[in-house]
Order: sequence, then C-alpha cells, then structure tokens
Amino acid sequence: MAQAAQTGQCADCPIRHRAVCSKCDADELRELEAIKYYRTFEAGQAVIWAGDDMGFVASVVSGVATLTQTMEDGRRQMVGLLLPSDFIGRPGRTRAAYDVTATTQVILCCFRRKPFEALMVDTPHIGQRLLEMTLDELDVAREWMLLLGRKTAREKIATLLAIFLRRGGGIPGPSLTSREFDLPLTREAMSDYLGLTLETVSRQMSALRKAGVIELVGSRHVRIPDIARLMEETGDDSDGGMLV
Repeated sequence: MAQAAQTGQCADCPIRHRAVCSKCDADELRELEAIKYYRTFEAGQAVIWAGDDMGFVASVVSGVATLTQTMEDGRRQMVGLLLPSDFIGRPGRTRAAYDVTATTQVILCCFRRKPFEALMVDTPHIGQRLLEMTLDELDVAREWMLLLGRKTAREKIATLLAIFLRRGGGIPGPSLTSREFDLPLTREAMSDYLGLTLETVSRQMSALRKAGVIELVGSRHVRIPDIARLMEETGDDSDGGMLV
C-alpha cells in the first residue's frame, strides 16, 4: 500500500522551479494547495497499472519510476523514466496508459484529477507549463529514438548517466569539477531501457570506469571526476541534445 507522505509548502518544494506549478503566482499556488496531497511508494511498488482509473495527476517530487507497456503475449518493455519534476497522468484522460512502477522510493505531489482539470481552465499558467513539459517530453522521445537507433553501447550508457546527473540537480558550473549520485536503476533495468544485453551494460560500465570517465563505489554509487569528459562520451553536440 502507498503511504501518505508529510505535506509541505509549495514555496519550499525542491522541484518548484521546474514542475507543472513553476509559473504559478501566490494566489494560484494557494488554489493548488487546496487540492494536493502527497503519497510515498517504496522501490518495486506499483504506482498505477495500465488501464486503471486515473483519479489523480501528480508531479514526481523525489525518486525515479519507470513507464512500462505489456504486450499481448506478456512481454514487457520499459518505455520511459519518470524523474523529479516529471508529470504523471493526462488531464482529460480517465485511464492510465502505462504501468508506473517505483524503482526507488518515490514521493508524489498528487492533485485530484477533476479539480485539477477545472483549475487549468481558470489558471492559464498551469496549462501553459503543462504544454511546455509535454513538448519537452516529445523532444526527449525523439532524441531517445536517435539513442536507440544510432548510438553505440558506450554512448548509450554515458547518455543515461548524464541524464541522471543533470536531472539530479543540474550541471554545475566550471568551478565544480565533480559530481556523484546513486544509480536509480539496476543494470538489468538499464539493459532493458537501452536495448542492450546485461553483459554489454556491465562491460561498458567497466570500460568507462577503467578510462577514468566514472568512478564506482560499490555497485550503485557513481562519481563523475570530469563532467566535460562524460559529455564527450555521450556523442551529443555541445548543445547537449536530449539532456534538458
């Protein structure tokens, strides 16, 4: 069972500057406060199953979840990741399109769907921001097609690591030369998402470590000695491609 999480003020929210409410003024935030609630899901717990009634929409406050689609013969494919500030659900859609599963502990800031839809009509800032996020999601999906179709195994791994790095707190300035984070996915999940074998993921992670691009502490903690070096390994141009 999902647990109710302790509520907090929007002004103190760690994703406030990039979530669906980022353009809201003080009055609009108060309206959102009236319809929001928090839920916590532990790693491995289902947030929602495809086809279930979607009585809420939500922003990911912390943690990582996966979007998965199940085919008729039972095969499952991971089709997306949900990282902090990402939005779950679609206004106007009553059923979930994908399985959503927490891969780490996930805290969601939830809004009851019908009141949220009503608020969108009266609060253009919410609809505008949601449109921006949807278009960003479309860009990421197109870039991901490039990654799966054209990038080498090494570039795929480096790109995924760079996404976790940036979405975990933003690329730091030139004065900060290192960064570290815990991998939110197992290597099995990484292989599924990237279209690689488990052996290839392990081999490429080891190759990046031996080349000094990353440092591994245990099996999940990653340290980046030189961020520019990691970006070079992604195969993207200087604009950063999908790393938005």
